[in-house]
Amino acid sequence: MKSGNHITRRKALQTAFGVLPAAVGLPQLTAATTAHIQPRAKHVIVLYMSGGYSHVDTFDPKPRLTRDHDISIGSDLKRPGFERYLKGADWDFKPNRYCGTEVSDLFPHIREMMHEVALIRSMNCDHSDHGEATLQLHTWSTGFAMPSLGSWLSYGLGSFNPNLPSHVVISEHRPYSGPQIWDSNFLPGVHAGVQIMPGDEPLPNLTPASPGDLQNLELSLLDTLNREHSRKRPVDAQLVARNESFKTAKGLQDLAPEALDLTKESKATLDLYGAQAGNTTSYAAQAIMARRLVERGVRFVEIIDAVGACRDNWDAAHRDMASHEKYASRVDKPVAGLIKDLKQRGMLDDVLLVFCTEFGRTPWAQEGKGTKSRNHHPSAFSCWLAGGGVKPGVVYGKTDDIGNRIIEDSVHIHDFHATILHIMGLNHEKLTFRHAGRDFRLTDIHGRIVDDILL
Repeated sequence: MKSGNHITRRKALQTAFGVLPAAVGLPQLTAATTAHIQPRAKHVIVLYMSGGYSHVDTFDPKPRLTRDHDISIGSDLKRPGFERYLKGADWDFKPNRYCGTEVSDLFPHIREMMHEVALIRSMNCDHSDHGEATLQLHTWSTGFAMPSLGSWLSYGLGSFNPNLPSHVVISEHRPYSGPQIWDSNFLPGVHAGVQIMPGDEPLPNLTPASPGDLQNLELSLLDTLNREHSRKRPVDAQLVARNESFKTAKGLQDLAPEALDLTKESKATLDLYGAQAGNTTSYAAQAIMARRLVERGVRFVEIIDAVGACRDNWDAAHRDMASHEKYASRVDKPVAGLIKDLKQRGMLDDVLLVFCTEFGRTPWAQEGKGTKSRNHHPSAFSCWLAGGGVKPGVVYGKTDDIGNRIIEDSVHIHDFHATILHIMGLNHEKLTFRHAGRDFRLTDIHGRIVDDILL
């Protein structure tokens, strides 16, 4: 049957039987491989701060910036024409009372939990533009779309729950580089991320078009037709994935509404995250959704922190660093609450938390002496890991006295990815997929495991 006729057939069946067209493509997964080593964690929750927060205002204190505020550093960097003026941090840094890790007053709640965190102060990437750096953070590539971290984990490890997708992205708005940052690309389509949009209808078209018994009969007929169609085309991977997607779409109808229903949460839990009853769009609500999805077997969940348009995010630092207050206050208590909640439920050992951004911010003022903004800075920034298999309360890597460049233990994005895969029981050099005549992997031809932050 030609592809054009196939599309007509599918549309006809959707029209006749009311089959969830928007849910087509949601995966029912089995593992492509087993873990290469004993996994330290079973699930991943990525807390992605879109736009690039300033490391020197959050997790990497630099007293010299305050001392030498508004002093030119051109001669310091042996670049006489480089008229850049140091800018001091706008917030004080204080230590965590248990491990001593210093975090600024932007994150007072997260600071209280740093004794559970392995902080990396020596992150770096290859591009200073948002689109390319965001793409690299998620896929390794800066120049073209590749399978995402979540897709690789889904491909390598499969799902704990065949009725829910293994790879979920909670994102209210379109991020930098768009949906390609959670796409499966050349990996089988079932491993692409399923986007949940916080609000009254987080997943569209989940309400059955027909009463339950009637829909079951319709889906049974559709399954019979599709299995016969597949039997004649045994090497059509896309067809197999599409057929499996119908089963998972039905599973989503049954399970997703309950998984995303925050009315089942106690007032104590809502208060722990700083969530308000009835508000399903706050970052606190999204963090609770992530925990509920993981509890129900979802392998990988990412929350993309963006409010409104993609530039209404941490990139507002271009205008004024004071804007960091808005974004920090949105995520600080929910992130700390997530760590506490996972720990008190006995889940923290099984869940790897990844708090990250695409790059840092310059230690100098963007617009010159006396100005309040900072520009993009891919040469050095801070991210952290917590939970399964990670040493708690440690700091890894070091930048120079202004936070401009790394002087100890560089961690490139490739190393970051290799370490995350390792924690999940996967060897980044062995997790490969043959495409276009070569074996591809998440870390390309690079990557080392940061053993010093692992238990």
